[in-house]
Amino acid sequence: MRILVVEDDAILRDGLKVGLGIGGFTADAVETCEEAHAVLKNHEFDALVLDLMLPDGSGLDILKSLRDRRDDTPVLLLTARDAVSDRITGLDTGADDYLGKPFDLDEVAARLRALVRRAAGRSRSVLEWRCLRLDPSSQAVEKGGEAVRLSRREYSILHALMIHPGQIFSKRQIEEKLYGWQEEVESNTVEVHIHHLRAKLGSGIIQTVRGVGYRLGEEP
Repeated sequence: MRILVVEDDAILRDGLKVGLGIGGFTADAVETCEEAHAVLKNHEFDALVLDLMLPDGSGLDILKSLRDRRDDTPVLLLTARDAVSDRITGLDTGADDYLGKPFDLDEVAARLRALVRRAAGRSRSVLEWRCLRLDPSSQAVEKGGEAVRLSRREYSILHALMIHPGQIFSKRQIEEKLYGWQEEVESNTVEVHIHHLRAKLGSGIIQTVRGVGYRLGEEP
């Protein structure tokens, strides 16, 4: 899952980016409203972590801009302004959840998983498809009840496919799920990860749609 963090405090911003990365997310981070507006016009994210008090404005302006253009990306407000009136304003502007500072990184990750889960129309946290079982909270994967060890990138690809089992993901879309802005991507990286997933899970698990991309294989 790719997350955008909008936070002007450098320590919090870097901590969120690293912590969410450990939790299985791909996190990018900016510190101003201007940067956030520019990024959101050109990139798609599974969710946003949004501070309210930014150097050049309010995070509520970013939130309102998203909702005004019918962008339903889940938004978690993360701010020191924790008065009831502030929470009400944020939620009524279109936020999906609200967490005050200081916060626990594990709780931020759990709330983001819940937001993405609800946005996909699911109530259960564990993903199941055919003989596969994936638990986002522990990043554990099982095939037929047996644990399967996946790399972080392999896990991220499988997670994206299992959240949207009927969707075809292009190579570019998969790269966006896996890598942040500062990371270099080799031309055959996605193909290598898909090859490793097929070797570990079975050749029929991931189907290549020629000229389009990849999706979970059809039910037998």
